Amino acid sequence: MDTQAQTQIERRDPATVMRLSRLGSLHQCRLSFMRQLTRRMASENWSFTRPVFDIDTNGVGRAVYTAQGPDRAYSLVAFAHDLPPEQRSDRVIADAWDATFALFDGIPTGADIERLSQNVPLQEAGRVSESELSLSRANRSVRLWDHVVEALAAGHQPDVEQIYQVGYLMRTTAVYGSGKFGAADREKVADRSETQAPFQVEMLSVFLTRTFVRDLVQHMANVKGCGQAATLDPEIARWLGIGNSTGLGMAPFIVNHPVLFNNWIMVREEAIARVRSVEVASTTEISQFRDVFERSQLSMSWWRSEHPIQIGKLEELNADLHLIAEYLRHNDLRGSRPWNRVMSWSETKLSEEGQEFLASLILEPYGDLVDGLTSCMADSCTQAFVIDGTMLIGKVCDLIRETYAWALDLDWEARENCARAWYVSEEKLEPRMGERFDEPISDYEQPLAPARDAAAVYDALQGWDDTKPVAEFLLHHPEHRHTIRRIQMTTSAPYGEIRDNTIGSKVLPIDMLRAKLSFFGATHFDPRSDRWVRICMYSGAPYPEELTSENADLWVYPQEPT
Repeated sequence: MDTQAQTQIERRDPATVMRLSRLGSLHQCRLSFMRQLTRRMASENWSFTRPVFDIDTNGVGRAVYTAQGPDRAYSLVAFAHDLPPEQRSDRVIADAWDATFALFDGIPTGADIERLSQNVPLQEAGRVSESELSLSRANRSVRLWDHVVEALAAGHQPDVEQIYQVGYLMRTTAVYGSGKFGAADREKVADRSETQAPFQVEMLSVFLTRTFVRDLVQHMANVKGCGQAATLDPEIARWLGIGNSTGLGMAPFIVNHPVLFNNWIMVREEAIARVRSVEVASTTEISQFRDVFERSQLSMSWWRSEHPIQIGKLEELNADLHLIAEYLRHNDLRGSRPWNRVMSWSETKLSEEGQEFLASLILEPYGDLVDGLTSCMADSCTQAFVIDGTMLIGKVCDLIRETYAWALDLDWEARENCARAWYVSEEKLEPRMGERFDEPISDYEQPLAPARDAAAVYDALQGWDDTKPVAEFLLHHPEHRHTIRRIQMTTSAPYGEIRDNTIGSKVLPIDMLRAKLSFFGATHFDPRSDRWVRICMYSGAPYPEELTSENADLWVYPQEPT
């Protein structure tokens, strides 16, 4: 018997996967939260209505979009505003937007809508209740918005090349959930089947927001066209996603939620390992893979960026696409373990960007094999936060060496290794990153340097008896409790820790942003600096009235419009 054929391919080593440069190269895949939602809504035959659309000729007013699932309904309550151009800003410090939204738990009454009208447009300055699951706002992409309105008003379709280049008519500057500004806590919806997976509330809010934006631009074109306006072609409308501007506020999330982030990465790595272990690919599976590869090349051709880092990565990715295409021309993907062979090939031939693109792509033919893993992506393990005081100090030291060996060799007194510090802004209570030696921020530093803290604990443990329980150490050094807790979490969350310095002079927070946003299902990452990025969401997705089981999943891979 061929023992090699019986060996299952193991998940990739966290030491390889959890480097920031690789995390900053992740792509969406069939495990992404947007695609989980659209698959569910289609399979459960959700229905959608628009009970309110009260928008005047200036584009000001309110609308309600209701999504009805098998057990309960959710409603997006939208408010459109006439925003002067000088007030339009993607900055979190903005206080006015083109549109503001709340996702309501159920179907709002007239009194609910009136209450929300007094608070939702104010965003941070207002307050919502536990009946609201999320709060968000969006601004127009002015150039494309004006083009689409004027084209439709004149009786013809907008230029598809401009649609492809921009990709959205509005971009959100925040989608807040989980208790912020009085909204419902995550615990309220965590045990519901449709919102058990991470960020399903936020993904539903954006899905419905996209429909509102399409309807609003059509309304404004109808007003301007005085009865002569064209109706936006559904095929063109489908490639209008929702943009998003995301800054440093999101970056600490993956550091502050190591078990949750571990679950995302581990599920993806398990899915990759399962597909790599497939002995023989069927003709249908090979055909599906080749099809999504061809379609993804079209999507990649629309990806633009003005940031030098991303420009370089796109050049690498385009070169990788040619190499993959050449590989597929000379390999028919038949024979033993074709996906393991192509992944092994990629590790020596492709950039990290190309490797992770390919890793996502090989999952596509295997929904039956990997989709069930999505039920493991949430974090309900509160026990992980309880410190095990009985763990022996020797075991703690072993865990530190296992996860942070690279950090123990760094000189944490050297300026380049502690150049940055994370803190929370006083005005907006948002995470920020500053220059430690140029700004007076050290006294306000947040615990977002787990590697440095682990090295400090390791130094403090030297001289202690390895056979003593760590509780004795913590009685003398309670300042290290948070680090001991994190270290103990690695026993069940091996992918929970970033294997890089998060306060070094060369850290790129956009790598953390992209890692998280890739799991949302975002595409076309466009960094505007090393600290904030623009993305597109739901580009290519069917609208509610179009959603079926046939189009609920692979919409992320475009096909040329007819």
